[in-house]
Amino acid sequence: MYTLGINAYHGDSSACIYKGTELIAATEEERIVRIKHWAGLPIKAIEFCLKEANISLKDVDVITISRDPKAKIGEKIIQTLKKGISLKAVKDRGANQLKITKIKSDIAEALGFKSADIKAKVFYAEHHRSHMASSFFVSPFEESAILSIDGMGDFSSTMRGTGKGNKMKVIDSVSYPHSIGIFYTAMTQYLGFPHYGDEYKVMGLSPYGKATMVDKLEDVLILLDNGLFELNGKYFKHFTDGVAMDWEGGSPSIDSIYSDALVEKFGPVRQKGEELTQYHMDLAASVQAYTEKVIFHIAEDLHKRTGHKNLCITGGVAQNSVANGKILENTSFEKLYVPPAGHDAGTSVGSALYYIHQEQNIARPPFKHQAYTGARFSNEEIKVFLEGKEGNIIYHEKEDALIEAVAELLHQGKVIGWFQGRAEFGPRSLGNRSIIVDPSRSDAKELLNSKIKRRESFRPFAPSILKEAVKDYFEVVDDVPFMEKVYNIKAEKHSVIPAVTHVNGSGRLQTVEEKDNPRYYNLIKRFSEKSGIPILLNTSFNENEPIVNDPGHAYDCFARTDMDVLVLENYVITRG
Repeated sequence: MYTLGINAYHGDSSACIYKGTELIAATEEERIVRIKHWAGLPIKAIEFCLKEANISLKDVDVITISRDPKAKIGEKIIQTLKKGISLKAVKDRGANQLKITKIKSDIAEALGFKSADIKAKVFYAEHHRSHMASSFFVSPFEESAILSIDGMGDFSSTMRGTGKGNKMKVIDSVSYPHSIGIFYTAMTQYLGFPHYGDEYKVMGLSPYGKATMVDKLEDVLILLDNGLFELNGKYFKHFTDGVAMDWEGGSPSIDSIYSDALVEKFGPVRQKGEELTQYHMDLAASVQAYTEKVIFHIAEDLHKRTGHKNLCITGGVAQNSVANGKILENTSFEKLYVPPAGHDAGTSVGSALYYIHQEQNIARPPFKHQAYTGARFSNEEIKVFLEGKEGNIIYHEKEDALIEAVAELLHQGKVIGWFQGRAEFGPRSLGNRSIIVDPSRSDAKELLNSKIKRRESFRPFAPSILKEAVKDYFEVVDDVPFMEKVYNIKAEKHSVIPAVTHVNGSGRLQTVEEKDNPRYYNLIKRFSEKSGIPILLNTSFNENEPIVNDPGHAYDCFARTDMDVLVLENYVITRG
């Protein structure tokens, strides 16, 4: 049975393909069309998945969609009538729902088929159930509590449940307009970061401030005795106007959500590009600290209700790696699993898994890490690409000596674009589409932010570390293969690895094992033998764009930045 999973007409559109319970491929549309957070029908991603499976659309048995137009339909109608949401918001939502119901025929037409020729049935999996499935069904846990938190999907913003074997049960949920994700987005906009997906900037800024305004935020988002929360509607526009979103050209954008009352409470809005003051840093710290408190509140109540020692967390808010690193310390849970694609792109996988396990009652396969599911290119393809390039470049094939050569370049202080294997699925580069640097370079942060990444100076870089060395560098020993948790780096190591130590002494950990990524593991190991440091600075291979997907994207990024070396599989490229 071939199952094609899709996240469509929603931010971070994506597709995946399963053969039985085997994930053959998964990718985000943005990687191919080169528009960040691309929203719409992910035709290019679908084409890629079908090609990887060596099938056509006619061979697909089921198309699963991580949306359910019928979900909470009664609550939607009541909210519309009670709050008087604008006619435009109602029309926009209706148009979006119509697209969801026409997906099969739209895919068929885009791929040159008639809808009648496609045997696949369409299955709609509610947004948060898809999130939950994307985490629990691929986790190492036989039983677990499950928590999904994001902005909003299918009229829910939070859902809690449990999983056992190949089944999940929903305990409760929080309905729109109440949402932690909307709260965090509103404060992100207020702090002068207006773009869709900018929330991680507030997380990166927060360590520069002190959480002095948590008490003021307690009136904005209110904790409830039932373990959940509600927003104070006077501080948000969407209680009356809806969330005004635009998907024109595939690039999602969202209008300001905060109301005049929030401006009165916290003062003038920081304009985009305006200087960041200590007040802004303190507010960022307060927003992050209070968000963590809300997550702990929800999770601890979930533990009391279920008694489970394991927790699977997912959804956009669950991409808050700082909060993830504190959950076990601040709740009664003993183990935590966060999937590599906890954001909305992961719901394509989740919708497929929900159908396979929940609906079809098929047993789960043995646990394994699944993050490398995207595009790959052979050395032969890369050689043809390089031979077709004009300009003053030098490249050498170093199949046997590659690891030694690149480790030496890193030891010399070079900044390297590292492209190998299958692209990662999810928002993190995990050693296949990465920019890598010696973490002992004290100037690496400034160099990468100003000359290569061209981004804000306060944003940190992550350490990729050999799993067996975590105990020597981090205060918490944990298995973190997907860079999904932040932990404190031991104080005596701050000066050893300054490039990956954030201002508060923390690092967004990625543990690397040979079984998951042998080439990246061996590179770090050889670098460690030269430098004495079993760590590489790892940041995504891009420059204010989606992570590079193919050799052309990687080469173009190399050519327009100050990167020293580009590695494409076995080929090492330098400037002439």
